[in-house]
Amino acid sequence: MTKLKIACVQVNAQLDMQANVDQACALVREAAAAGADLIGLPENVALMAASEEDRLENAYRPADHPALKAFAEVAKECGIWLQAGSVAALRADGALANHAFLFDDQGRWAADYEKIHMFDVDLPDGSRYRESSMFEPGGQAVLAATPWGPLGMTVCYDLRFPHLYRDLSKTGAVMLTMPSAFTKVTGDAHWEVLLRARAIECGAFVFAPCQTGNHPGGRRTCGHSLIIDPWGVVLADAGTDVGFCIAEIDLAEVEKVRTTIPALQHDRPYAAPATPDRAAAE
Repeated sequence: MTKLKIACVQVNAQLDMQANVDQACALVREAAAAGADLIGLPENVALMAASEEDRLENAYRPADHPALKAFAEVAKECGIWLQAGSVAALRADGALANHAFLFDDQGRWAADYEKIHMFDVDLPDGSRYRESSMFEPGGQAVLAATPWGPLGMTVCYDLRFPHLYRDLSKTGAVMLTMPSAFTKVTGDAHWEVLLRARAIECGAFVFAPCQTGNHPGGRRTCGHSLIIDPWGVVLADAGTDVGFCIAEIDLAEVEKVRTTIPALQHDRPYAAPATPDRAAAE
């Protein structure tokens, strides 16, 4: 079973968790009705918090999280696999982490991943983000089993760290997912380029659901949820409206591309570069 339809749901999350979840579930149902087998939701799909208070008021352990319960139910209702975006959820130690979850077509938990790389940046438009002040970073790469093949799970800013995707692909990933809330500034310049690069470097299918539009606290996200093949061709683009994009993929293409350009097999060890001063002295 190498063929399937993948959909990326694109939402505009606000501060009302129930409204956000209702919007996402409605779009999951639409994508399932269009034939999707595997559906992805974006980062922060349940809540686009504007403050620490917003996050703490809506902090739940995964087993008690109302959004995750709803996503499990809609996966079972529609008979689809659902990559449930990322959702802020409490770890067993009480720390808040940025979790991506995967539910199977019976609504059962299949895998989860904690975002490793924290978005701590100062952007040209004056926006300042310190994700590390909100979440504890994860420390474990995750490869999830699906009926079609292994799925590498990542979240948003992870996209800028190609070694993570290479490691996932070397371990067997044929699909890579990056649920995101890419800012308008960085997304317009980098989003498609980075996603296509990861697909090409890894010879894998990429699907990247993203938030879109204006959010609390003045945040703006770029939209353009994308599905990309292992050759780097964009198969579907959700534009900037709330909705979804969908594409049929054939995972047999992964082996073809990796046979044509077997770069994953060609890594070689090398010594770290010397600093310019040291190199001159030698």
